[in-house]
Amino acid sequence: MPAENRSRSLRPAYLESIERGAFRARLEGALALIESCTLCPRNCRVDRPHDETGVCRIGRRAVVSSAHPHFGEERPLVGTRGSGTIFFSGCNLRCLFCQNYEISHFVSGHEVSSQELASLMLHVQEAGCHNLNLVTPTHVVPQILEALEIAASGGFALPLVYNTGGFDKVEVLRLLDGIVDIYMPDIKFLSGEAAERYTSAGDYPDVVRSAVKEMHRQVGDLTISSEGIAERGLLVRHLVMPGMLDDTRRVVEFIANEISPNTYVNVMRQYRPEYKACDFPPIGEPLTAEDWRAAVALAREAGITRLDEG
Repeated sequence: MPAENRSRSLRPAYLESIERGAFRARLEGALALIESCTLCPRNCRVDRPHDETGVCRIGRRAVVSSAHPHFGEERPLVGTRGSGTIFFSGCNLRCLFCQNYEISHFVSGHEVSSQELASLMLHVQEAGCHNLNLVTPTHVVPQILEALEIAASGGFALPLVYNTGGFDKVEVLRLLDGIVDIYMPDIKFLSGEAAERYTSAGDYPDVVRSAVKEMHRQVGDLTISSEGIAERGLLVRHLVMPGMLDDTRRVVEFIANEISPNTYVNVMRQYRPEYKACDFPPIGEPLTAEDWRAAVALAREAGITRLDEG
């Protein structure tokens, strides 16, 4: 699998934004969006500063499920010291097959202030992690930016990984231009029927296409250091699901033809029926090895040159 290698580590993008004085305007722009919340495509228009909640079920403060070095992510993120993951509770997509439904649907975890979230960021840096991996960040972008400003003043300097389900507004992603180093969206499916059936978001295919194009515009193809560590760029996940190879074909052809055939793509085999999936055939069955191998073959046929067969 070819990769773009660099011999030195890049400085995280947000440090320059803070030093230039541009960061504060991005933070204020994000905070304004939650006053009558239009932060994501759900456009719930609830008053989150006063703890009204919409689809994501999160008010003014972020809720964190856990924060620790994680060794189950992609190799360029994990390296030798792990990816410093912060798992945010709540979710704007709320897939009925979610494997972390206790976190995403039932919001298990602890509310954190911006100072507490900043401390968690510093904690994963002190643990020696290669990056800060923000898991399910879409609905808490303002809270992340608040905490990041505090953490950076305390010496935080890890690259940021925006680990998202892809249901992100382009306008919000533009606020993160020059702040996020590595975008990691999961393109689930590009069928509007599947999106409506499994996420109650029939516009997901159009939204994720636009979002991933914007992510790639900002950071380009993934660059990896000579030590094998991701530094900057786009890393796409695609969770292969049973009976949905037509969607896999759509996803990999979109990536190859409209993003870049040099996109780093993880064709994921981890699907298992969770939460309410058993009530919705064909995704109520485990993924077969045969379907996963067929998905990998489709990615190769589409011309994708950098496959992580996870």
